[in-house]
Amino acid sequence: MQKLSLNQSLQQRLSPQQIQFIKLLQIPTFELSARIEEELEINPALEEGAEIEVKESDEYDDDFDDYADEEFKEYDDRDIDVESYLSDDYNGYKMQGDGNSDDEDREMPIAMTSSLNDHLISQLGYLKLDEQQEIIGKQLIGSIESDGYIRRPLQAVVNDLAFTQGIYTTIEEIEVVLKQIQTFDPAGIAARDLQECLLLQLDRKDIHDPFVQDAIRIIEDSFEEFSKKHYDKIQKRLGIDDEELKQTIKLITKLNPRPGAAEEDGGVIQFLLPDYILTNSNGKLELFLNAKNAPELRVSHSFHEMLDTYDKGDKNNKAIKETVTFIKQKLDSAKWFIDAIKQRQNTLLRTMKAILDYQKEFFLTGDESKLRPMILKDIATQIDMDISTVSRVASSKSVQTEFGLYPLKYFFSEGIATDSGEDVSSREVKNILKELIDNESKKNPLSDDKLEKFLNEKGYNIARRTVAKYREQLNIPVARLRKQL
Repeated sequence: MQKLSLNQSLQQRLSPQQIQFIKLLQIPTFELSARIEEELEINPALEEGAEIEVKESDEYDDDFDDYADEEFKEYDDRDIDVESYLSDDYNGYKMQGDGNSDDEDREMPIAMTSSLNDHLISQLGYLKLDEQQEIIGKQLIGSIESDGYIRRPLQAVVNDLAFTQGIYTTIEEIEVVLKQIQTFDPAGIAARDLQECLLLQLDRKDIHDPFVQDAIRIIEDSFEEFSKKHYDKIQKRLGIDDEELKQTIKLITKLNPRPGAAEEDGGVIQFLLPDYILTNSNGKLELFLNAKNAPELRVSHSFHEMLDTYDKGDKNNKAIKETVTFIKQKLDSAKWFIDAIKQRQNTLLRTMKAILDYQKEFFLTGDESKLRPMILKDIATQIDMDISTVSRVASSKSVQTEFGLYPLKYFFSEGIATDSGEDVSSREVKNILKELIDNESKKNPLSDDKLEKFLNEKGYNIARRTVAKYREQLNIPVARLRKQL
């Protein structure tokens, strides 16, 4: 005998519009174009271009409207279980480096994979060049070798343009465009020799830093002595002490002598395409979305006209009723998609502005010690959004600053208490930990216990197991494996 029972349950459901937004929000900028192209292909009611104001139609009468709404209701009401879309790879409300997640050491996914040439051409599109300058730019980019250098004489580039494309120019005009290309990522690209390559990279660093100033002087005025490691001559010429020289040389040797080099077996190099551009104008930070995040889309005016046309047809004709349903479905889908794109832009900006406010000192100075402890919940509370929404933005987006390109996940870290009662970012502690290990005796490296002691002496209340965790996150082996003869 069957037993009947009545159970009451509460489930969270997502509408198709919400699912559309969630999917669009979590994809990085470079994938957005492909997603838009896909939507343009499957929905003829969606078009590229600025929105055209269309008078809403009360033109098709209530009979058609009621019928179409009833037919479309089945599509509109296909609610999907929220659990399929709200599962995230964050631990609680923290980010990488927080909590005890087994997945916290996973590498950040690379946001874009492309050839060096493609990456540079895409950046060329952001410059305001006339037609001739754009042709010159493409010619120069085509002359860049796999390691990132232009070794072809500029006069040869002038000749190539004249003979192959009928473009008559001068070395001076070529150099103007070349200087702009040399501001592209990766830093040092399109240099004509190693000296210029290093200077291009140093120019992007904090020019007020005395070590950067000394490094520029060495490369500009003492490059031959530097290449031959005649450090005593350099020290005498610059009038600096041993420690200043050591730090300056250390800075130079960390620069990349082959900025365009791909992996030897691939011929493909990986780049991160920024979702945000952050500029510093005399201490005023200005935030912009990457232009690829703001496509111009509109609902097709011709589809509105088609709806009006079928309104004048036989209302009892089944084929006409089905056509009305199809047109209305496509129009609604197009509106949904445009609204989801706009909502994505708004959410991206709100999230990044909150991070910018929270970490303002870092964005002004580029000093990692200025990073404040920050977790997902801090930003979610500030912008009044769900933690899962902030997680989606932070886990796959990046920002271009004058100090380099940073994934948003970089700015999230747990807090460590100090003796003064303040909280500092775990990233600051990791930097100090790395510095201690870099300066340790290679014959007698520091154990985790000794590292813990040194950190405690510096005022950081940190346990040995946390030292071990941070060391592993920095990919630094244990003391016995760091020992050298």
